[in-house]
Amino acid sequence: MSTGTSDAKPVDHGGPDDGRDRGFLGQPWPLATLFGVEVWERFSFYGMQGILVLYLYYSAAEGGLGIDRATATGIVGAYGGTVYLTTIAGAWVADRLIGPERTLFLSASVVMAGHVALAVIPGRPGVAVGLVLVAVGSGGVKANATSLVGSLYAEDDERRDAGFSLFYLGINLGAFAGPLLTGLLQTHQGFHWGFGIAAVGMALGLAQYAVGRRRLPESTHHVPSPLPSSMRARYAAGVVGFLVVVAVLLLTGVMTGENLADWVLGIVVAASVGYFALILRSPQVDATERSRVWSFLPLFACNAVFWSLYQQQFTVVEIFSDERLNRDLFGWEMPVSWVNSINPVFVILLSGVFAALWTRLGSRQPVTPVKFGLGTVVMGLAFWTFLLNPSGEAAAPLLLLVLTLLVFTLGELLISPVGLSLSTKLAPRHFRTQMVALYFLSVAFGTAMAGKLAGYYDPKDEAPYFLVLGAIAVVTGALVLVFTRPITRLMAGVR
Repeated sequence: MSTGTSDAKPVDHGGPDDGRDRGFLGQPWPLATLFGVEVWERFSFYGMQGILVLYLYYSAAEGGLGIDRATATGIVGAYGGTVYLTTIAGAWVADRLIGPERTLFLSASVVMAGHVALAVIPGRPGVAVGLVLVAVGSGGVKANATSLVGSLYAEDDERRDAGFSLFYLGINLGAFAGPLLTGLLQTHQGFHWGFGIAAVGMALGLAQYAVGRRRLPESTHHVPSPLPSSMRARYAAGVVGFLVVVAVLLLTGVMTGENLADWVLGIVVAASVGYFALILRSPQVDATERSRVWSFLPLFACNAVFWSLYQQQFTVVEIFSDERLNRDLFGWEMPVSWVNSINPVFVILLSGVFAALWTRLGSRQPVTPVKFGLGTVVMGLAFWTFLLNPSGEAAAPLLLLVLTLLVFTLGELLISPVGLSLSTKLAPRHFRTQMVALYFLSVAFGTAMAGKLAGYYDPKDEAPYFLVLGAIAVVTGALVLVFTRPITRLMAGVR
């Protein structure tokens, strides 16, 4: 989508729009640029992820790599966890080195390069290069796109919420369309064609962003907290040292595809413990702020459990759809990856309903711990819906999976929209970035764990898997609900 042909008045490049620019559906024209790049970035991201696990474990005769299924799901989980880890790095680069606008452009370019690598480099080297680049680039996009949308509006601009709603619509439009096209190409032409269309999508997003980026406020080109030149060599040495350590671990066989998810989980746990300890022991944190940080600890754990199940859409749900689902539509077999387009449809249909419900309830709406607890309980119930197959050992009906993903979405809309917001509200004033990092670390842990857990899924004996994991989520959510009052007291006025 091009923004260069409009004769609408450009925004004031010195800061947020003053309300006169309403050229994009009543919003500032630069929103069209960010909307477009997010549509195509999510198109490529979810399109590639929709066929990734299949590519890893399908046999060579089927066009895949023939990797053991448990290893394949672990790689997908480790990759997903790394996306959220690199989100922290993407925010740091924007804040300390090159500013959010340049970070977004560079990150989108890295994402495109990753999809190109998956499309043109055969075998495991293509997976290694491609997934690293996509993970690093996606983290930078995720960290900065939302903040750039916020930069378009003054704090009192009544269009802000509507603008973010349009932006999130773009996310889900891309997530809906991506698996459809990559799945079709993968089915009829092969996996590398599917990865190729993901690369084309990202290239389109990057091209329209290159045209429209000049309209973004000048403030988005500035570095908010520049890293002193005297410290740059130290940080560069740290990055080089980290890369050398990873290379040694890989070359010596200590880090392998089989244990990659374990390494990511270990890094996330160490970083999480370090962040909590840093904040709680800091003399810059007063008693009220420390209480709020303690309140985040049970919600951190609850959020990690939620994402451990939710992110299995890209592992267990795909394996289930490949081996257990009746995908026949009037004599035509639906591609496996199309199941990943069901959730975005429900998000588009129901997100407005939830927003209207919370608005209508106002101060009477449930406090955040209740939303976290309910969301996790609902996620556990979603896993139990897999046990409702009326066909017994025969292929499960498509409507069953549609019902399951509807329940997935209900859980998501209870917990996901409030999570990041909560981390900013509970953050001590000297540790706002670190609290946001903690939130992303909980998602990173859950995403990596989703891949590791998927290694235990057996399509021939799936009932124990869904029963046990569903029970863990239900119990976790129920505990948060039981302890809502003490958690709320620790939140010290934050709802």
